[in-house]
Amino acid sequence: MTARISWSLWSATAELVVVDPSELRIARELADAVLAEVERTCSRHRDDAELRAFEGRDLVDAPVSPVLARLLEDAIDAARRTDGLVDPTLGDRLEVHGFAGAAGVRAAVVHRATWRDVSLHAGRLSAPAGVRFDLGATGKASAADLLVEHLRDDPRIHHGVLVSLGGDLRATGSGPDGGWQIDVRDGAGEPGQQVRLRDGGALATSSTLHRRRLLGEHEVHHILDPRHLGPATDTWRTVSCAAPTCAAANTASTAAIVLGWDAPDWLEARGVPARLVAADRQVLTTSSWPSPVPAEVRHG
Repeated sequence: MTARISWSLWSATAELVVVDPSELRIARELADAVLAEVERTCSRHRDDAELRAFEGRDLVDAPVSPVLARLLEDAIDAARRTDGLVDPTLGDRLEVHGFAGAAGVRAAVVHRATWRDVSLHAGRLSAPAGVRFDLGATGKASAADLLVEHLRDDPRIHHGVLVSLGGDLRATGSGPDGGWQIDVRDGAGEPGQQVRLRDGGALATSSTLHRRRLLGEHEVHHILDPRHLGPATDTWRTVSCAAPTCAAANTASTAAIVLGWDAPDWLEARGVPARLVAADRQVLTTSSWPSPVPAEVRHG
């Protein structure tokens, strides 16, 4: 018999599901501690966040905390794996489009830094003047992975736990009988499918259905295309991907949103199990995406 708890977090929903109900309190305490530390390091809605301290400098060359180093490493790795389709240096553009919680809209920067100009070595961050980081594309997924690692290493946790942070899911330990049953669906009325997430697996969904706003006469979503610095096309309603970690799964799903109709071939070439829901609700999958339960979500 499993037990679960959910709560609001970062304009989304966090959820823990434990195989042993007696471990739920411990899991929630760990979650509160880990996620509070993540927020203190990189929230764009906190003036005292560690990442904000590096903005506005002529040049960044400074040590960072272990948690921020981990989040930045995941973000830079995402950019490297996707050749910049997922870029953590788009904070200035998110502000221009009104998605970063800025006090006012800033003018566009003609010559701007990109992820290629940023380096992190031995816990020390180097970046050129004018960089405005935003870890929205990978931060939540990295936080889920970080929490799972703490749960896995805590001697008080002996059974399986499923972590969900706003659609980024990762399992650790032995799941319940029948495995972790996951309903892959972005809300009521959306095309859905139930799959089984195996122990240690991760699943992430990127969506263009939420965090939308009017920009002039047009409604846009929050996922930007670094190639033209504007919102990506509305080709896909959602893209769900499986991988060994939430960071890897979210990197693939975000890149797919940016790629539009090129996404299925890109995902297939990389062996990513993926399910894509088009604007007209047509569902496409890569060859490694599972059939409905009892098939398993496996990562390449």
